[in-house]
Amino acid sequence: MSHTTFNEIFAIMEASFPVSEIRTFQEQKALLENPDYRLYTECDPKGKLMGFLAAWEFAEFRFVEHIAVNPETRGGGIGKKLMSEYIAASDKPVLLEVEPPAGELEQRRIGFYNRLGFQLNNFDYVQPPLRPGQADLPLCIMTYPQLLSLEEFNRFRKLLYTKVYKVPADYPH
Repeated sequence: MSHTTFNEIFAIMEASFPVSEIRTFQEQKALLENPDYRLYTECDPKGKLMGFLAAWEFAEFRFVEHIAVNPETRGGGIGKKLMSEYIAASDKPVLLEVEPPAGELEQRRIGFYNRLGFQLNNFDYVQPPLRPGQADLPLCIMTYPQLLSLEEFNRFRKLLYTKVYKVPADYPH
Protein backbone atom coordinates (compact mmCIF):
# COMPACT_ATOMS: atom_id res chain seq x y z
CA MET A 1 0.00 0.00 0.00
CA SER A 2 1.32 3.41 -0.87
CA HIS A 3 1.95 6.06 1.76
CA THR A 4 -0.57 8.32 -0.01
CA THR A 5 -3.31 5.67 0.10
CA PHE A 6 -2.80 5.07 3.82
CA ASN A 7 -2.91 8.84 4.44
CA GLU A 8 -6.24 9.02 2.58
CA ILE A 9 -7.61 6.07 4.57
CA PHE A 10 -6.57 7.66 7.85
CA ALA A 11 -8.13 11.00 6.81
CA ILE A 12 -11.47 9.25 6.16
CA MET A 13 -11.08 7.41 9.47
CA GLU A 14 -10.56 10.70 11.33
CA ALA A 15 -13.57 12.27 9.59
CA SER A 16 -15.79 9.28 10.38
CA PHE A 17 -14.97 8.20 13.93
CA PRO A 18 -14.51 9.90 17.30
CA VAL A 19 -10.93 9.91 18.62
CA SER A 20 -11.93 7.25 21.17
CA GLU A 21 -12.58 4.77 18.33
CA ILE A 22 -9.32 5.10 16.37
CA ARG A 23 -5.65 4.65 17.09
CA THR A 24 -3.02 7.31 16.49
CA PHE A 25 -1.68 7.62 12.94
CA GLN A 26 1.52 5.76 13.86
CA GLU A 27 -0.28 2.95 15.70
CA GLN A 28 -2.81 2.54 12.89
CA LYS A 29 -0.06 2.42 10.25
CA ALA A 30 1.89 -0.13 12.32
CA LEU A 31 -1.07 -2.53 12.00
CA LEU A 32 -0.19 -2.95 8.33
CA GLU A 33 2.70 -5.16 9.52
CA ASN A 34 0.31 -7.49 11.37
CA PRO A 35 -0.52 -10.57 9.23
CA ASP A 36 -4.05 -10.77 10.73
CA TYR A 37 -4.95 -7.18 9.74
CA ARG A 38 -6.32 -6.26 6.30
CA LEU A 39 -7.43 -3.09 4.53
CA TYR A 40 -9.91 -3.25 1.64
CA THR A 41 -10.58 -0.17 -0.45
CA GLU A 42 -13.07 1.07 -3.02
CA CYS A 43 -11.92 3.67 -5.54
CA ASP A 44 -13.70 5.57 -8.28
CA PRO A 45 -12.67 5.03 -11.94
CA LYS A 46 -10.05 7.78 -11.60
CA GLY A 47 -8.45 6.05 -8.62
CA LYS A 48 -9.79 8.38 -5.91
CA LEU A 49 -10.40 6.57 -2.61
CA MET A 50 -14.13 6.44 -1.89
CA GLY A 51 -14.17 4.14 1.14
CA PHE A 52 -12.39 1.42 3.08
CA LEU A 53 -12.98 -1.56 5.32
CA ALA A 54 -10.39 -2.51 7.97
CA ALA A 55 -10.65 -6.04 9.30
CA TRP A 56 -8.93 -8.75 11.29
CA GLU A 57 -8.85 -12.31 9.95
CA PHE A 58 -8.79 -15.08 12.54
CA ALA A 59 -9.18 -18.85 12.27
CA GLU A 60 -12.70 -18.87 13.78
CA PHE A 61 -14.13 -15.53 12.69
CA ARG A 62 -13.51 -12.22 10.93
CA PHE A 63 -13.73 -8.86 12.72
CA VAL A 64 -14.59 -5.60 10.96
CA GLU A 65 -12.85 -2.95 13.02
CA HIS A 66 -13.65 0.04 10.78
CA ILE A 67 -15.71 0.71 7.70
CA ALA A 68 -16.05 4.24 6.41
CA VAL A 69 -16.86 6.15 3.26
CA ASN A 70 -15.43 9.47 2.15
CA PRO A 71 -17.87 12.13 3.47
CA GLU A 72 -18.18 13.54 -0.08
CA THR A 73 -19.58 10.27 -1.42
CA ARG A 74 -21.68 8.92 1.48
CA GLY A 75 -25.12 7.57 0.68
CA GLY A 76 -24.08 6.15 -2.69
CA GLY A 77 -23.97 2.48 -1.69
CA ILE A 78 -20.18 2.23 -1.25
CA GLY A 79 -20.38 1.04 2.36
CA LYS A 80 -22.98 -1.58 1.43
CA LYS A 81 -20.80 -2.75 -1.49
CA LEU A 82 -17.66 -3.03 0.69
CA MET A 83 -19.49 -4.93 3.43
CA SER A 84 -21.41 -7.21 1.04
CA GLU A 85 -18.21 -8.18 -0.78
CA TYR A 86 -16.45 -8.78 2.54
CA ILE A 87 -19.25 -11.03 3.83
CA ALA A 88 -19.34 -12.99 0.57
CA ALA A 89 -15.59 -13.64 0.59
CA SER A 90 -15.73 -16.20 3.44
CA ASP A 91 -18.13 -18.48 5.27
CA LYS A 92 -16.67 -17.58 8.68
CA PRO A 93 -18.81 -15.56 11.10
CA VAL A 94 -18.25 -11.79 10.91
CA LEU A 95 -18.24 -9.61 14.04
CA LEU A 96 -18.30 -5.86 14.41
CA GLU A 97 -18.76 -3.32 17.20
CA VAL A 98 -21.51 -0.68 17.25
CA GLU A 99 -22.56 1.97 19.71
CA PRO A 100 -25.61 1.03 21.81
CA PRO A 101 -28.89 2.04 20.11
CA ALA A 102 -29.41 5.11 22.32
CA GLY A 103 -30.05 7.71 19.62
CA GLU A 104 -31.29 8.04 16.06
CA LEU A 105 -27.82 7.90 14.46
CA GLU A 106 -26.86 4.76 16.40
CA GLN A 107 -30.19 3.12 15.50
CA ARG A 108 -29.66 3.98 11.81
CA ARG A 109 -26.19 2.36 11.90
CA ILE A 110 -27.59 -0.78 13.50
CA GLY A 111 -30.36 -0.80 10.87
CA PHE A 112 -27.74 -0.61 8.10
CA TYR A 113 -26.01 -3.72 9.45
CA ASN A 114 -29.37 -5.48 10.09
CA ARG A 115 -30.25 -5.04 6.41
CA LEU A 116 -26.98 -6.80 5.53
CA GLY A 117 -27.93 -9.76 7.74
CA PHE A 118 -26.15 -8.85 11.00
CA GLN A 119 -27.72 -9.61 14.38
CA LEU A 120 -27.36 -7.48 17.54
CA ASN A 121 -26.09 -9.65 20.40
CA ASN A 122 -27.30 -8.92 23.93
CA PHE A 123 -24.04 -9.37 25.86
CA ASP A 124 -22.22 -6.74 27.90
CA TYR A 125 -19.11 -5.60 26.05
CA VAL A 126 -16.57 -2.81 26.30
CA GLN A 127 -13.91 -1.78 23.83
CA PRO A 128 -10.63 -1.28 25.68
CA PRO A 129 -9.02 2.15 25.17
CA LEU A 130 -7.24 2.58 21.85
CA ARG A 131 -5.13 5.47 23.15
CA PRO A 132 -3.49 6.08 26.55
CA GLY A 133 -5.64 7.95 29.04
CA GLN A 134 -8.96 7.00 27.46
CA ALA A 135 -11.76 5.15 29.22
CA ASP A 136 -13.38 1.87 28.24
CA LEU A 137 -16.03 2.38 25.56
CA PRO A 138 -19.32 0.50 26.10
CA LEU A 139 -20.30 -1.01 22.75
CA CYS A 140 -22.44 -3.83 21.37
CA ILE A 141 -21.37 -6.75 19.21
CA MET A 142 -23.21 -7.51 15.98
CA THR A 143 -22.62 -10.80 14.18
CA TYR A 144 -23.28 -12.24 10.76
CA PRO A 145 -25.01 -14.51 9.90
CA GLN A 146 -26.48 -15.34 13.33
CA LEU A 147 -26.40 -14.52 17.02
CA LEU A 148 -23.59 -15.96 19.15
CA SER A 149 -24.00 -18.32 22.07
CA LEU A 150 -22.56 -17.05 25.36
CA GLU A 151 -19.68 -19.52 24.97
CA GLU A 152 -18.87 -18.25 21.45
CA PHE A 153 -19.15 -14.63 22.57
CA ASN A 154 -16.73 -15.16 25.47
CA ARG A 155 -14.25 -17.02 23.24
CA PHE A 156 -14.40 -14.37 20.51
CA ARG A 157 -14.18 -11.50 23.01
CA LYS A 158 -11.03 -13.01 24.54
CA LEU A 159 -9.43 -13.19 21.10
CA LEU A 160 -10.40 -9.58 20.32
CA TYR A 161 -8.97 -8.41 23.63
CA THR A 162 -5.66 -10.25 23.30
CA LYS A 163 -5.02 -9.88 19.54
CA VAL A 164 -6.71 -6.60 18.55
CA TYR A 165 -6.60 -4.56 21.75
CA LYS A 166 -3.52 -6.12 23.40
CA VAL A 167 -5.11 -6.43 26.84
CA PRO A 168 -5.47 -9.51 29.09
CA ALA A 169 -8.11 -12.07 28.04
CA ASP A 170 -10.12 -11.42 31.24
CA TYR A 171 -10.18 -7.63 30.72
CA PRO A 172 -11.73 -5.58 32.38
CA HIS A 173 -11.91 -7.79 35.46
